[in-house]
Parts: sequence; C-alpha cells; structure tokens
Amino acid sequence: MARVVVGVLLVLVGAVWFGQGVGVIGGSFMTGEILWAVIGAPMIFVGALLVRAGNRSRRAPDGS
Repeated sequence: MARVVVGVLLVLVGAVWFGQGVGVIGGSFMTGEILWAVIGAPMIFVGALLVRAGNRSRRAPDGS
C-alpha cells in the first residue's frame, strides 16, 4: 500500500514539475525552465513503476 501512495505522489509531483518545465503550467519560477521537465519525467516513470509494483504485490495468487 505504501508503494502505491508514494508512487501516486511521485507521479503527481513529477507531472506538475514536467508541466511547469515545458511551460504548460504557469505561475512559478519553474515555468519555462527545462531543468524541471528533466527532473519531472523520471519522477513520473519511477512513480508509475512503484504503483505497478504495489498493485502486483496486492493481487492474490491465481493458483497457476
């Protein structure tokens, strides 16, 4: 469960940072700074991996 929560948080923060880095989300010192897009993209990826790993570990064995 903790993996899923951390993964979702990483995906959300990473998406905001990526959006600000590429200039889609405005209103911050991060807007238009490509560094934040470069930091945000791996965060999204790692977060998605954690969500996937968390969901796999919660599944019951199917008996095969």
